[in-house]
Amino acid sequence: MKVVLRGVRGSLPSPRPETARYGGNTSCVEVRAAPGCVTVLDAGTGIRAVDGKAGDLRRVDVLLSHLHMDHILGLGFFRPLYQPGLEVHLWGPPSATQSLHGRLTRYLSPPLFPVRLRDLPCRLELHDAPRGAFELPGLSVTGDLVCHPGPTLGYRLEAEGGGVLTYIPDHEPALGIATVDGPGGSTSGYEVARGADVLIHDAQYTDEEYPSHVGWGHSSVSQALDFAERAGVGLLVPFHHDPDHEDQTLDALWAAAGSGRPVAVAPAREGTELTVGARVP
Repeated sequence: MKVVLRGVRGSLPSPRPETARYGGNTSCVEVRAAPGCVTVLDAGTGIRAVDGKAGDLRRVDVLLSHLHMDHILGLGFFRPLYQPGLEVHLWGPPSATQSLHGRLTRYLSPPLFPVRLRDLPCRLELHDAPRGAFELPGLSVTGDLVCHPGPTLGYRLEAEGGGVLTYIPDHEPALGIATVDGPGGSTSGYEVARGADVLIHDAQYTDEEYPSHVGWGHSSVSQALDFAERAGVGLLVPFHHDPDHEDQTLDALWAAAGSGRPVAVAPAREGTELTVGARVP
């Protein structure tokens, strides 16, 4: 599968000269694993860069990890939603209190947005993403709840041609214990991350910043590294960069991080392309 990082920033869009190299758009990852189909992980402001104009495009799936604003802010500007007749599926975590349609409509309706979900010209279907396995074109997907405020899913994508990508953009596996510790199977997110070739994972805070943000639902640099090592992944892509962390800060933060660890580290940058497993034909 071909993977493109379209938005790597957390919490708030932060485009400015000092964030230009890593990028200022919020969470979005483009995945292509079957001809004519695209799977999009989250709908932050980075979703505007997803190519939805290809003439052979027949199906689009958007997997929402959760419905905090930084992860859905770009949804109303996603071009495939406005292509008449195009098959578009929106998947999101189930809620005990309101349907996915009801929750998304709170944003995609006046006065917050001028276009309602019901008025979109694409062939739109909404789904509660199950805790467990489901199939998309070219992909077997597994979703599971992870530790973050509100219903939040991590996703494991396994390509038919081989290769495993795990996406957990907002995650606090060390909540209440300060370090990622204990048996792997008891750790939030472990099963969807275990043995993945590539893990895209929250690493919003420095180790010094984390103590004042306990319970906010995010990981420190060391916690992200500990989690990736415990899960036995091949490559950690630290993600959801803090909006106050400018390029020079991130350079310094990751220059020494991961040294001596068994996991490779490549901090997320907008526009980065990764091939996980076999290439898409």
